[in-house]
Amino acid sequence: MHHASDILFTLFVVFVAAQVGSEIAQRLKLPGVVGEIAAGCAIGPSLLGWIAPGQVVAGTPLDVLAEIGVILLLFAVGLETRLEDLKKVGKVAFAVGVVGVLVPFGMGSMWAHGSGFDWSRSLFVAAAFVATSAGITARVLQELNALQRIESKVILGAAVIDDVLAMLLLGIVVSLQGGGSVDASHLLVVLAGAVGFIAVIGWGGARVMRWNSAWLDKPLGPHSPLMIVLALCLGLAWLSTRFGLAAIIGAFLAGMIASETRQQHTLEKQTQPLLALLTPFFFVVTGSKVDLRELASGEALWMLAVVTAIAVVSKFIGGWLGSLSLGRRSATIIGFGMVPRGEVGIVVATLGLAAGVFDNRIYAIIVAMSLLTAMVTPPLLAWLLKRSADGGPAGIPDVRG
Repeated sequence: MHHASDILFTLFVVFVAAQVGSEIAQRLKLPGVVGEIAAGCAIGPSLLGWIAPGQVVAGTPLDVLAEIGVILLLFAVGLETRLEDLKKVGKVAFAVGVVGVLVPFGMGSMWAHGSGFDWSRSLFVAAAFVATSAGITARVLQELNALQRIESKVILGAAVIDDVLAMLLLGIVVSLQGGGSVDASHLLVVLAGAVGFIAVIGWGGARVMRWNSAWLDKPLGPHSPLMIVLALCLGLAWLSTRFGLAAIIGAFLAGMIASETRQQHTLEKQTQPLLALLTPFFFVVTGSKVDLRELASGEALWMLAVVTAIAVVSKFIGGWLGSLSLGRRSATIIGFGMVPRGEVGIVVATLGLAAGVFDNRIYAIIVAMSLLTAMVTPPLLAWLLKRSADGGPAGIPDVRG
């Protein structure tokens, strides 16, 4: 009974902290996600110590609740994203994804090498600069009702490409640690599997659902369509991890498939209560992972400032150059939309610490950089989107019949 009481108290603390943080942020004219991440920093081990990353809730870490939250978030974003819309921005999204990986990886590796790391370890550190956190940007776009803008489609499409390239880069840099060699044939197989998974599930699933979604109405339960597509979401999230991709990619594809159904608008409304309950856990837990005690020196803070500046500038340049064909205003929005690292940088930092590539201070700096990019970007993105609302590119027209 005492254990159950502790579990409920932990859930209560996380959820209330998220709501308070979100409310404060919105009163300050900032996106709610910024407040939720800040709340995580406040109640995490750095300050109040009320929760810790990996804390157990009913035998399941808080991290798993956070993972479910971001999976549902990307599923909901997929519900508002149709395959035809992504195809219209496919070339631009590909350019943004590729250039937006190469520029941060190059600048990150040069900084790490200049800071005293050998080249193999420098490349590992640089991997933390690479992949955009789709969860952070997607939440901001959703809050601003901007998911139908052409810039949003490019950002989401590029984030998928980012994830595939980040997975390959991580495989390469891990192989290089300890003097290992890179197995090019294995990497090609992994790449083919990842691209094939996205193509078959995304393109094939969308076409099948577009042809016949009436079967979703055959079960008698009032929420049966929602239960079916949620099962699809969890199934594809798991399957995407088997292909070396992030679970959120599978969840996004599941939502995109479900967007082709006649029940799309109903499904959007029915998922809102689930998002309200679970997504705050992701952002609070993300914020709790930074340890401010490792940054309590002038040298560490200076290094954090430099690393964060490189992370922001390099990703912005990559996104801006890749989308310049849409015009400078759209390219600026896309450039900033690709900046947040969030959980992606944290994963790389955790792997690097476990492998002995760097110490606790570098780990804390990379994690803090990931969180700072996640907190700095949303206000800028919100301001840019609102500023261009009147004169910016229109959303992609809905061609649904």
